[in-house]
Formats: sequence, C-alpha cells, structure tokens
Amino acid sequence: MLTVDFSRFPLAPGDRVLDLGCGAGRHAFECYRRGAQVVALDQNGEEIREVAKWFAAMKEAGEAPEGATATAMEGDALALPFPDESFDVVIISEVMEHIPDDKGVLAEMVRVLKPGGRIAITVPRYGPEKVCWALSDAYHEVEGGHIRIYKADELLAKIREAGLKPYGTHHAHALHSPYWWLKCAFGVDNDKALPVRAYHKLLVWDIMKKPLATRVAEQALNPLIGKSFVAYATKPHLPRVDAK
Repeated sequence: MLTVDFSRFPLAPGDRVLDLGCGAGRHAFECYRRGAQVVALDQNGEEIREVAKWFAAMKEAGEAPEGATATAMEGDALALPFPDESFDVVIISEVMEHIPDDKGVLAEMVRVLKPGGRIAITVPRYGPEKVCWALSDAYHEVEGGHIRIYKADELLAKIREAGLKPYGTHHAHALHSPYWWLKCAFGVDNDKALPVRAYHKLLVWDIMKKPLATRVAEQALNPLIGKSFVAYATKPHLPRVDAK
C-alpha cells in the first residue's frame, strides 16, 4: 500500500533514493523495483533487519532490474550519515508527526538532497487525525507516538521555510480513515471487536484484489476523508555565481 503516487513523483532508473524512516519498507521496495539505488534508513533495528531480508529476497527473485541496488541501515534522522547532496530523491512517509524537531529533520533532508532533487512528505491528515485523537488517548499518548497534527498550510509553510519548492499535494487512503476511527472507538489494541475485524478483512481484500469499485470509491472519498496528506517539492538550483 503506497502513499506516494509515483505518477506525480517521477523516479528514473539509477536515481539515488533515501527512504527516511522507512518502517517496514513499502516505498523502498517500490523504488527498488523501479531500478533506483535505494537506501532505507530507520532507527528501529528490528525493522531494518526485516527490510534487509526482503531486499535480499527481491534480488533473489529477480524483482529488481539490473543496476538497481538496495541497502538497509539504522540511523538518526537528525544526523544523517551522508555527505551533502547525496540523493536525487528523498521520501519521508508518516514519520514527521513522531519527531519533536521536525524542522531539524527537514534541514537534514534538504542537506542531503541534490539541487533539482525531489522530496515526498506524507503525514496524517488534520481532520481524520483529530477524530482519532478525540476518540482515544491511547492512540497518541504512547512512547514514539504522534506528537502533533499538521494542518496542510502549516506543513507547506515549513517545507518552504526549509528552502524547498512545493509543486503538488493530494490526499490518500480514504478507506483507512474509518478503520482507525473504529480502532480508536473500540480500543487501539482491541483487534477482536467485530466491527474492527470485519473492516480489516475489507481492507486486506481491497489491497490484495484492487477491485474497481473500491478504487473508484477511494478516489472519490480521498478529498473528503483521505487519511494521509501528501506533499511533493523540489530543491531549487542555487543561482550560478561566476568567478571574477
């Protein structure tokens, strides 16, 4: 299940990509399949080990084209272990809402992104997220949980302040908002509640089968209740300074 829409966020074979806070690796895997040179970075060592196993399995199965590379590594988003201007593309999906120093993370991403490079940022959308917070304290009052809710204009302002130029936005995963509302209403850790189990089965069926009916429904509902807000931006080239 991808949050970044690669039809709006072009990726070329050979592009060097950083998936920052990669989690289980869903975007890193897609970039690898598209021929990129991928670095998946997360502070969770257990998840990174799983991502590394999947990268190896994908290579063994021939899922990635020739020339594509994939590395999984632990790291700190506020102190990235890469030189300036190392990447053509940076993706950070559903991460910034967890980090107190979000401006510091943006500064690090801009530092390692090449001029002319592209960045995709996704966060929980304000409206659906407010509902989750209202229904359940346990949803957000946990270690490593969500510490803020972004309004779209606020996030875009921070992106511009960091020196990036936004060029597009959209919402995603409308069908997932009701699932999380149900989870929050019945208990975040209560997966046995009948409405939660039934809706989860629907989501699994949708992800596996991709039926036209749910695809159309989600496209129609995304502007209204899309669970995620997605922003795309570029790092401008600095004006050329001719030597005197």
